[in-house]
Amino acid sequence: MRTEVYTVTPELAVEWLGKNERNRPLSRQSVAQLVRAIERGEWQLTHQGIAFDEDDCLIDGQHRLAAVVKAGMPVQMSVTHGVPRAAFTVMDTGRKRTGRDALSLVGEVNSTHLAAALRGLHLYLNQPDARWSGGSALTSNDQLLSILREHPDMRVAINRGIALNRAVKITVTASAVGWYVTCQQRPDIDQTRWFDKLVSGAGLEVGDPRLTLRNTMLGLAAGQRHRKSDDSREHLLYYLKAWNAWVEGRELKLLRRSPKEQMPKVTKRAEQSLDDLAQ
Repeated sequence: MRTEVYTVTPELAVEWLGKNERNRPLSRQSVAQLVRAIERGEWQLTHQGIAFDEDDCLIDGQHRLAAVVKAGMPVQMSVTHGVPRAAFTVMDTGRKRTGRDALSLVGEVNSTHLAAALRGLHLYLNQPDARWSGGSALTSNDQLLSILREHPDMRVAINRGIALNRAVKITVTASAVGWYVTCQQRPDIDQTRWFDKLVSGAGLEVGDPRLTLRNTMLGLAAGQRHRKSDDSREHLLYYLKAWNAWVEGRELKLLRRSPKEQMPKVTKRAEQSLDDLAQ
């Protein structure tokens, strides 16, 4: 076998894809993810690349090549020739490095929750009304690290999210993102009164948005055997609706959503919380 580094142009990628005689079915989602990485400038040269067997047939790298064609941009890749055909069965059988892995490698704690919450924040800021599952929800490891650099206080928000998840069964992602965006957009609000009462439920009366959110989340958890991939978007929607009502001093006795309901924005109205009205 021999390995060299090539600058793979779209034209060369098309030529090499013509040598793809026996390979696994192409995944459009995987190609799209690689295209986005190329377009964002995240592509890096590594030991992983393209492989041809003894008969010069392409046996590894079809997704990378298809992404180069679709992106229309050249990238550098390692290219190996003369790989034994028998080695085909053991290619790509290792575990792909996840967002959790990437965050752990740079020393982050709670990396599983943090990776999910950073994806949730990215979706809230960029695609709040899209489904939070499937191809549109994918973020690269480089993106996650970049989002964390832009929003370092998500580390604090994760701790709040974990506490709320334990208390009322709202997903860590939804509660962390809800806590973070309300703190960022409304620094004038004392979040302690919201958080402490939501966690404990002590002294809350019917109509208090914190009690309604607690009951809604606990009720959903009791009625569900399995989490759905889109749960965090639904939970965040409820979180923000309840938080807005609390800030505005509105009673809220029922939380529900319509199938195509848009994600609420953080209220800009002056604070008139139920705590103040009760004094």
